[in-house]
Amino acid sequence: MEFRYLGNSGFKISEITYGNWLTHGSQVENDIATKCVHAALDAGISTFDTADVYANTAAEQVLGDALAGQRRESLEIFTKVYFPTGPKGHNDTGLSRKHIMESIDGSLTRLGTDYVDLYQAHRYDYETPLEETMQAFADIVRAGKALYIGVSEWNADQLRPAHYLARDLGIQLISNQPQYNMLWRVIEERVVPTSKELGISQIVWSPIAQGVLTGKYKVGQPAPAGSRATDEKGGADMISRYMNDETLTAVAKLEPIAADLGLTMGQLAIAWVLANDNVATALVGASRPEQVESNAAAAGVRLDAEVLARIDEALGDLPETDPAKTQSPPTRIV
Repeated sequence: MEFRYLGNSGFKISEITYGNWLTHGSQVENDIATKCVHAALDAGISTFDTADVYANTAAEQVLGDALAGQRRESLEIFTKVYFPTGPKGHNDTGLSRKHIMESIDGSLTRLGTDYVDLYQAHRYDYETPLEETMQAFADIVRAGKALYIGVSEWNADQLRPAHYLARDLGIQLISNQPQYNMLWRVIEERVVPTSKELGISQIVWSPIAQGVLTGKYKVGQPAPAGSRATDEKGGADMISRYMNDETLTAVAKLEPIAADLGLTMGQLAIAWVLANDNVATALVGASRPEQVESNAAAAGVRLDAEVLARIDEALGDLPETDPAKTQSPPTRIV
């Protein structure tokens, strides 16, 4: 496993982060989830990402149980706050001081830890003053409940004032967690340059495009049994935009590129996001331990300019690059 600094800080995390969105507490049984976490540890992954909203808090509990007994100082544990949790009442969502202060305590209890290494605003909250949100985060850091602060899916115009407020409050905003992969590149034009200027790294989710970039889905063939495209609990909806002949035909052109490098297509996709020097880590999930082992092998793989050019040629105009699509919900979700 290789490690990178997160943002302009001295904090190192593994190039591959294990995330449990859409899996723990919902898609896979707890014993399998625990085996996946242990497979991640065996592969050298030290960084784990979750959120209170995943499976309505159950995912945090599963991750906490799976990590129980591990040396806490050797782990980097991330979680998030924003989306509705619990009974989803009028104060059970957003980035108000009330919701943030109550949510961090719930997350720590479920995760079985006194602190998280990174506490992230899961989306931007247009209905709460940014000053209120950042002050709450600063108080959490000073209380020792979080070491660093991050955000998720914030655009460049949202990152800049948050960075300056954090600096004035004496805390470090060091990360953004956007969707990013060969097919979804909307952060490249504005978010990445702004983040580099401000000392913010990307923790990217969906590096294999919900599994599409593994090559498992073929034109004219049914989706493999048990794959995300067959999951009626939410996975199928998330992957639907990629399940068309144009996308699957272009993805198939990546197969010889991966083969020439001795990589699986999934490893190629993960190595591709890590080739962006503003990316600190690639988030990967798994429903089986062997998937974790395969994904972790992408750490340390470096793609040269010729390979990156071959990938661009194979995909043509298919990737989405419109920076306007880097945005949070226009209103709070209740």
